[in-house]
Amino acid sequence: MKRLKALISVFVVVAAACGGVTTDPTSVPAAPGAQSSATTTVAPTTSMAPTTTTTEVPNDGFPVTVSTANGDVVLDERPVSIVSISPTGTEMLFAIGAGDQVVAVDSFSYYPPGTPVTDLSGWQPNVEAIASYEPDLVVTSGDPDGLIDALSLLGIPVLMAPAAATFADVYGQIELLGAATGNIGGAAELVAQMQTDIADIVANLPTFENPPTYYHELDPGLYSATSSTFIGTVYSALGLVNIADEADIDGFGFPQLSAEWILDQNPDFIFLADGNCCGASPESVAERAGWGGLSAVINDRVVVLDDDIASRWGPRIVDYMRSVANAVGVLETAGS
Repeated sequence: MKRLKALISVFVVVAAACGGVTTDPTSVPAAPGAQSSATTTVAPTTSMAPTTTTTEVPNDGFPVTVSTANGDVVLDERPVSIVSISPTGTEMLFAIGAGDQVVAVDSFSYYPPGTPVTDLSGWQPNVEAIASYEPDLVVTSGDPDGLIDALSLLGIPVLMAPAAATFADVYGQIELLGAATGNIGGAAELVAQMQTDIADIVANLPTFENPPTYYHELDPGLYSATSSTFIGTVYSALGLVNIADEADIDGFGFPQLSAEWILDQNPDFIFLADGNCCGASPESVAERAGWGGLSAVINDRVVVLDDDIASRWGPRIVDYMRSVANAVGVLETAGS
């Protein structure tokens, strides 16, 4: 249950907290080169750094003011001592070429390999522990226990990038981090590559007369995510129909489904985002009372996802979408 609450708190997005990014949950991936709605004020730059390194001259384009979910943040110089207590933020920082600027990350920021993992917590942050790294920028996805004000009193800039609701939010956060860290070129290249990859995935999907239905499992307690969440947006972009939508009578976005509901809906696919944490597998699903007769089980359409990738909104959403698309492609190949 602790993990479930953490997952839900990651994906519940308050519209007012999204700063300069759109929160339309029906958005689909923007066309390559489309402008994000994230707002930054930066000096002109012509650099185009690769996603693994940065070629910007240190402090070029600074000072910079970035409009974040926690308000305008002014950075007088290019940050060289970044602490990230957001696993998604960490992935974004390394993907845009800011990895060599990151001095410490939280205990769940273990991707990509080689990140400077510590025992810092993003859920119950220790201000003194964070400050001990003498950061000139802290990246977080939330503001637990008044973290932002506490760090601000110490003169430490904080950039909050909350859970995304749309693909545009994802692209906007990457661009925001690029502006804040002096890696504008790396961020632009990453966004363009993600948009291209996602467009290719969507373009190569099979066309079905009746779109496949699916059940996304967050937890063995049968909690799921509706199409109003970022998780659901990913599936919607791939043309799948969510069986959890009608069951979410409160509009929460993360309803707990009953086994009877799932059995009655008989989804074409079951996607398990609780394999690593909880041991969910096609075999364990088939052993649940009555589940052996589900279409997804009979036709080998129970797909185990990487828990981390499925719970984050960073660059690896491309891998997430590809896993789902590959499963759907198998369905087409089978002639179903």
